[in-house]
Amino acid sequence: MFLKISRPRHGSIVLHHAMHTLHFFIYSILIPMNNYIKSVFSKKIINFRSFLVLAAVIIAVLGYMYKGLFIAATVNGSPISRLSVISMLEKQSGKAVLDNLITEKLINGEAKRKGIFVPQEEIDAVLKDIEGQVKTQGQTLDQALSMRNMTKDDLIKQVTTQKELEKILSDKVQVADADIDKFITDNKLTPPKGQEADFRKNVQNQLRQQKFSAEANTFITDLRGKASIGRFVSY
Repeated sequence: MFLKISRPRHGSIVLHHAMHTLHFFIYSILIPMNNYIKSVFSKKIINFRSFLVLAAVIIAVLGYMYKGLFIAATVNGSPISRLSVISMLEKQSGKAVLDNLITEKLINGEAKRKGIFVPQEEIDAVLKDIEGQVKTQGQTLDQALSMRNMTKDDLIKQVTTQKELEKILSDKVQVADADIDKFITDNKLTPPKGQEADFRKNVQNQLRQQKFSAEANTFITDLRGKASIGRFVSY
């Protein structure tokens, strides 16, 4: 007599296997993954909060160190912004400053187009002359510039533009001996004895400067007339 062993039906085996697989998936994959996600998300929140705190501290420190970039002064604790100062300055002299900057850019552009270059030695010579002039007034160059709210770089830029303009107009500001003689005769001038050469040199410089001023005005007016200038601010 054989012992009869009952075999489970095929559907029960499949169900049992599916439950086992689901159990493994939940406890081996989903739960660890969920815990990992919570951990990462929690760390990100902590890191983000730390970042915000650090950013706030940095902004506060930079704001204190560079407060002059935003605040011009305080009166009894009430701030005066640099923007309000700039706004008032623009109202007072914005048009003149903008016109000067436009003219400067036009001259620089024309000098570049003509291949004109101002050597450093020429700039240094002009700076030396200016420094000598302010010394006779009991000042240093830095003091004189400070009184005019200028830096040495500002002065160098002005000198460079002036020299560029002189070179552009050099052929139009020549002064002949006949021009000097005529000026002396017309104005009934008498050169001091022994200083005739220096006297004529001074007259020549004076006439050249007069010619330069007239030619420069004409040249700049012509440049501005031909240029495409777009103004986005009205003063």
